[in-house]
Amino acid sequence: QVQLAESGGGLVQPGGSLRLSCAASGSMFSIYFMGWYRQAPGKQRELVAARPSGGTTTYADSVKGRFTISTDSAKNTVYLQMNSLKPEDTAHYYCYVDLAPSGGSRRGYWGQGTQVTVSS
Repeated sequence: QVQLAESGGGLVQPGGSLRLSCAASGSMFSIYFMGWYRQAPGKQRELVAARPSGGTTTYADSVKGRFTISTDSAKNTVYLQMNSLKPEDTAHYYCYVDLAPSGGSRRGYWGQGTQVTVSS
């Protein structure tokens, strides 16, 4: 059974930094996509950063130059380094991983989410 464990959210002042982590665990699997989404109260969930396997990394325009997505394939972990945080970055952040477990079918998995609050 595949599980995603997120960590790293919290309260930070404007201009501060946070790093989110999302580790996939379970049986051996092939990963096709790792990414981060966020959802603010009253708004739709939006893609923040995407890292398709062998593809081009992309970012939402609102976070370009401030956020960086990275992966550690040995640990099956995706990170989101968030710098120069703004109050409008306040949201619940979710990781999303598209993978195929050993002997199983390819599908997407969501992390449980972690709250990021940017406020003075």
